[in-house]
Amino acid sequence: MVTLPPFDIQPELMGERVVLRPLWTTDYDSLYAVASDPEIWAMHPFRDRYKREVFDDFFADAMASQGAFAILDRATNDIIGGTRFASYDPTTSEIEIGGTFFATAYWRTGINREVKALMLRHIFQFVRIVVFQVGADNFRSRTAVERLGGKLVLEYKRDHGGQLHDYTTYHLTREDALSGALANILELV
Repeated sequence: MVTLPPFDIQPELMGERVVLRPLWTTDYDSLYAVASDPEIWAMHPFRDRYKREVFDDFFADAMASQGAFAILDRATNDIIGGTRFASYDPTTSEIEIGGTFFATAYWRTGINREVKALMLRHIFQFVRIVVFQVGADNFRSRTAVERLGGKLVLEYKRDHGGQLHDYTTYHLTREDALSGALANILELV
């Protein structure tokens, strides 16, 4: 059962180059067109997520989270990826950002930074800690979280359907983010 926060977990967020809007079931084909590229998942614990039958479960989980977003290129209105807020915990004032991926054409363009800035500006109004759970071997994502100011708090094994995968957990507070790569953007919050 998903614990929904007492604030809007799926607002529309508009940046200079991207729009994040709630993910709709009708977005499946467009999002899968992006996710079907094996290169996106090369460092991920689920390297076969580019396969439709594996992506089906991922998409269903995103919809069930009630916090999933489609990421759109503002210039073209095309879906270029997805992300989500999940696992809200009011007792610890935490929420997770996860399930983020982009079409490879948008890698190293600053799009991930803009998406995370939009999400963090919104969410730090309501929670103290943002949690990132990243595959231990996903050095691209780990580096991105560390550049944001995320602090490694846990290394562990995670069971997915009877298979153990190595994971890491990072915590990012507003204070840590203000000393990271998004400091100039988050100062406005």
